[in-house]
Amino acid sequence: MKKLFRIILAGIAVILFTGFLSSCSSNQAQTRGSFAPKPAEYSGAVIQVYAARTWGAKQAVSVHTWISTKRSGEQHYTSYEIIGWRLRRSNSALVVRESLPDRDWWGHQPQLLLDYRAPDADQLIEKIAAAVADYPYKNEYQAYPGPNSNTFTASIARAVPELGLDLPSTAIGKDYSPITKLVGPSPSGSGYQFSLLGMLGVTVGVEEGLEVNLLGLNFEFDIFDLAIELPGIGRIGADQVSSDSLEQDNHSLAVQKAKASATGTGE
Repeated sequence: MKKLFRIILAGIAVILFTGFLSSCSSNQAQTRGSFAPKPAEYSGAVIQVYAARTWGAKQAVSVHTWISTKRSGEQHYTSYEIIGWRLRRSNSALVVRESLPDRDWWGHQPQLLLDYRAPDADQLIEKIAAAVADYPYKNEYQAYPGPNSNTFTASIARAVPELGLDLPSTAIGKDYSPITKLVGPSPSGSGYQFSLLGMLGVTVGVEEGLEVNLLGLNFEFDIFDLAIELPGIGRIGADQVSSDSLEQDNHSLAVQKAKASATGTGE
């Protein structure tokens, strides 16, 4: 028994150490302000989901996630997120603000989890706004095992399964559910999940692959994307949003802007 306990402690220590190293390495590249198309350059609707390492000791194992949207023709983004300390100030942890969508979080650089610009994006933005209004834990917050900021993002993803959002293994709290709801759809809406208060569970889905939750720590085998996700470390394998596709989108924006400028000057 003592040997098993030591093995568990050693495993937790390794997860914390490697997670802290992963958190530090994620700040090597400055990604702040580099993912969201500028409203002046892109008039279409955009839905994006971001993650960034949390602050303090939690950064070794967890990220903070948020959702940003821009309707067609709008000149700003609206970001939705849950911030625990806001609960003490306003009796609600829900924060809705017009701000830079791809901002850093306490100095930690953002990672783009989803970039959605399909023709139905405006309709899905309306669904997102309705899901935010209906979120049941606005007046509750618990960093571990939830409900927290990642519980919120997962809840919105379930309400809008068209997004197909696969949250990372480091989004601790995404699997939280009340004891009365042990089985339900996975966050991506592409499968099913068994979860006991977000502390123990199994998820199977097209987007998630096979995911096992032990004490809130997630091990994911993303079969279709040929990637694995580990506690603290996060994703190893193909990125969720291809840098090539994002670069192509941004290149198309630049071409469109150049054509519009040429037309305006009569060239």
